[in-house]
Amino acid sequence: MEGEQHLRFQVRGRTFAYFLHDHHGDGRVALNCKVPIGDLEALVGSEPERFFVPAYLGARGWIGVRLDLPRVDWKEVEKFVRVSYRLVAPRRLAILAG
Repeated sequence: MEGEQHLRFQVRGRTFAYFLHDHHGDGRVALNCKVPIGDLEALVGSEPERFFVPAYLGARGWIGVRLDLPRVDWKEVEKFVRVSYRLVAPRRLAILAG
C-alpha cells in the first residue's frame, strides 16, 4: 500500500515491537507490543480511543498503542516496549534488562 510503513524491533530473532504507519490502510500510527496476560482486555476496555487489538497479533497477547493522538504519554510507551522486551527476550537477556 502506498504510504504504508512498518519497523520491526527484535532481540535474538524474536520480535518484541512493531511501529506501524497506516498498516493495511487503517490510517493509524501505532506501536504494537506484547503485554502480560489480562492487560490487553483491560486496556482496550478502559481506553478504546488509545488502545486497540491489532489484527493477527491480538490473539497472541499483543496490544496496539496509538501514537497519532494529540497527547501521547511517551513514558508509558517506553514502559510498553520494556515490558514487551522482557516477555519476548530469551530469559537471560530479559533478566539483564531488569
